[in-house]
Amino acid sequence: MGILYAILVGAAAGWLAGKIIKGGGFGALINIILGIVGGAVGNWLFGTLGVQIGTGLIGDLITGVIGAVVILFVAGLFKK
Repeated sequence: MGILYAILVGAAAGWLAGKIIKGGGFGALINIILGIVGGAVGNWLFGTLGVQIGTGLIGDLITGVIGAVVILFVAGLFKK
C-alpha cells in the first residue's frame, strides 16, 4: 500500500508542479514521473534541513509538490 500511496501522491504532485512551472514542463506524463521522483527529493531535502511541512496526505502532497518544482526547475535548465 505504501508504494501505491507514494505513486498517487507523486503523480498529483507532478501534475500540480507542472501547473506551477508553466512553460517549464515536459508534458503530463513526464511531469507525473518527475513528481514521483520529486516526492523523494522533497522528503530528502526537508529531512536534511530538519523541516517538517506537516503530516498526512496534505503534508505529503506539499512536500511532493515542492520537490517536483525543484526537479522541474533543474530539468528545465538542462532542457534549454
